[in-house]
Amino acid sequence: MNDLPAGNISFTDFRLIGFYSLGEWRPFLFIPFFLMFSLAITANSFLIYLIKSQKSLHSPMYVLIGVMAVLDLILPIFFVPNMLLSFLFNWSGISLTGCLIQMFGIHFVGAFQSTLLFWMAMDRYFAICKPLHYHKYMEMTNFSKFVFLPLIRNGFLMVTMVSLAGKLSFCGNIIDHCLCEHMALVQLACGDISINNIVGLVSAFLIPTADFILITISYVVIFSSVFRSGKSHLKAINTCITHIIVMTLSLTSALIAFMSYRIRSDVPSSSRIFMSLIYVLFPSCFNPIIYGWRTKEIRQTFHKFINNGKVLPL
Repeated sequence: MNDLPAGNISFTDFRLIGFYSLGEWRPFLFIPFFLMFSLAITANSFLIYLIKSQKSLHSPMYVLIGVMAVLDLILPIFFVPNMLLSFLFNWSGISLTGCLIQMFGIHFVGAFQSTLLFWMAMDRYFAICKPLHYHKYMEMTNFSKFVFLPLIRNGFLMVTMVSLAGKLSFCGNIIDHCLCEHMALVQLACGDISINNIVGLVSAFLIPTADFILITISYVVIFSSVFRSGKSHLKAINTCITHIIVMTLSLTSALIAFMSYRIRSDVPSSSRIFMSLIYVLFPSCFNPIIYGWRTKEIRQTFHKFINNGKVLPL
């Protein structure tokens, strides 16, 4: 437990010093992260344009992929510009309010991404296991019961987590990270942070872990249905495999990042920060490529755009 700064005044301004141990090599991180940021913005914007402009891609599955691209476009904007300025010019300052806003944005959008993968799994379940009633189940009036409850869960947990963090008194103002991750800020508090720790763990296991379990159950049912019926659903199965790849990479890196603050180990801070960036930045770079390449209709639309210079109605 730390002591309050002189005069019992809690810090309200912080410095993000992620990868500071690299010393004079730290500014060179600007190059790869700027390229990844540019890739995320360009690839997701282009994917959104393809789905929006092509009427044949307005079915529920592609709309969900489009929503994923919107989230992947928004998430890096919360923290990458500040991170790049820190690498290049050592501008690392951030206010407590700015840190809390960044924290909420990162964690809420990250939770939304996890829930969106669950919605995609539901779409594949109805398409494969209930094909005759697919459009009925995917109507917004029916599908909304799968939408609102997870969103309420995500919003409540994220607001609670950020609000509790904002009420703490901080004895330090050096955040050993490139972004305002929850525990990176909370561990600077002076007093007891057990409630914050519990809420953070509950959020981690009630959102991505719960979604992962539900997604896994839906895919077990899907694969069992396909193998039992002997029907060919190669297109749908291919989409499911894409979801599994994205889900596994995202959940694994997220849980490693969450638990690294709670398990004492000799893992260097740079490795912990890198795992966090894999969770929050890498999906934004590679999701549009994964979905664009593995989804036949999107790939064909992209080829039409390249060959004709514009997207034509199919």
